[in-house]
Amino acid sequence: MPVLNRSAGRVLGPLALALPALLVACTSGQPPTPPPADPGPVAVDAARDELAALAAAARDRHLVAQYVYSQADQPDRTIVFTSANDGSWRVDVPGGALGGTVDVSMATTADGLFQCALPSAGHPESASCVRLGERDDAIPRRSDPRVQHPLTDWLDVLTDRRAPLAVAPAKAPEGLTGTCYSVDSTSASLNAPLDVGIYCYDRDGTTTGVRTGAGTLRLAAPPGPAPATVQLAGPVVVDREPLETAAPPTPDPSDSPDAGTS
Repeated sequence: MPVLNRSAGRVLGPLALALPALLVACTSGQPPTPPPADPGPVAVDAARDELAALAAAARDRHLVAQYVYSQADQPDRTIVFTSANDGSWRVDVPGGALGGTVDVSMATTADGLFQCALPSAGHPESASCVRLGERDDAIPRRSDPRVQHPLTDWLDVLTDRRAPLAVAPAKAPEGLTGTCYSVDSTSASLNAPLDVGIYCYDRDGTTTGVRTGAGTLRLAAPPGPAPATVQLAGPVVVDREPLETAAPPTPDPSDSPDAGTS
């Protein structure tokens, strides 16, 4: 038996010494532990979500509201905005055409998109309207007073998560109230989906103010109830072109029939 024990020791001794090395070799041959799974994209920006929710409420808000529109080096104007229960809308813009000499009304109804010329210093005639296209068409740039966009189609942009916008909470500019957000465009295109600036809303979705490079729109008083639908300011005519926002060119005195005569 002692002989067998010495033989077993001679066999087991090298194995005992080799076992740790074999374990190390096996361990080193295993694939490395995979890194933790990608936690995924960062949570959706809260400010963008908040603004989208308020803009959606504003889009569904039906009311009649007065806004003060301020632009540099120009007197303040009172804009009347109507969002009717049937989805039609109307914005009356004093000095909205011909370089500020003619008051206009922009409106969409079930029959289309319209521009109406209102009686004013530059348009002593009674109100009349021209059809610009279908209700979802864009207003031609040359006839677009632009003041209506924050209250109408830009609300669709603010609710669209695919729109190239950067949104951050902002302090309400002087004179404005509500919850405000700074909105910038992240697109390199010259045709930005909206004007960058500060957009402010009440908790019920009422647009309380907007400040962009074009001017400042400020809610002047608590809004009133909405009508069932909007009414055009006058009859639709077909023998008149839409009024342009730019002032007409100054007549050249040399073109006068009496030029060069005494």
